[in-house]
Amino acid sequence: MAFQEKNTLIFGRHPIVDALQSGAQLDKIFLQQGVTGDFEKEVRKLCREHDVPLQYVPKERMAKMVKGNHQGIIGYLALLDYARLDNVVPGVFESGETPLILLLDRVTDVRNLGAIARSAEVCGAHAIVVPKTGSALINSDAIKTSAGALTRLPVCRENSLVTAVEYLQHSGIQVLASDLKAEKYIFNTDLAAASALILGSEDEGIHPSLLDRVDERFRIPQRGATDSLNVSVAAGIMLYEALRQRMG
Repeated sequence: MAFQEKNTLIFGRHPIVDALQSGAQLDKIFLQQGVTGDFEKEVRKLCREHDVPLQYVPKERMAKMVKGNHQGIIGYLALLDYARLDNVVPGVFESGETPLILLLDRVTDVRNLGAIARSAEVCGAHAIVVPKTGSALINSDAIKTSAGALTRLPVCRENSLVTAVEYLQHSGIQVLASDLKAEKYIFNTDLAAASALILGSEDEGIHPSLLDRVDERFRIPQRGATDSLNVSVAAGIMLYEALRQRMG
């Protein structure tokens, strides 16, 4: 997987449009609020065509991001090449392996994302799936926290995690989620089968639209008074349980 450490920030109207038209992978584009007319329409069209997240932000925030003349638009070049879920899944089956995939629902902390990726790669997961919007940028901090795992593990950026869940289920992969209200413990759940694990946001957990679609829910045992585990710690527990079952 290609990885580039430097020159991830680009700004200015011509550089951004050129990058989009050339098919360069971008993590996100920020357009200053109030920018209208043909340029705004062209950027919106190009972002839609190339599946690049577009966010409108105040002038003050733009000024904090770039000291130079940004001309009302800033973009982040992707540090790695995103994979396609519908390419990854058939490839795993064709290799004779049993899929183990993580879906991250609005995990916005880059260090949590990096730590999850590190555990995922160590435990033999085949891919991480993130939403196009509402997820942490995969920047140098995320990659460093992952100990480089994000450059070795396929990362799929999907327009809709709901659609991704439906695709996985239609592909014969069970979709599972941790739920403190579930009756079954994680170690009584069959993780040796083709599985996708959903992990929710640090503050709100898994969105109901996803939780309602899972095939099964389980809970991780806990005795302390703390409400829940950190998302990266929970991910590590789930992944190691999956690895234990698959090695057994």
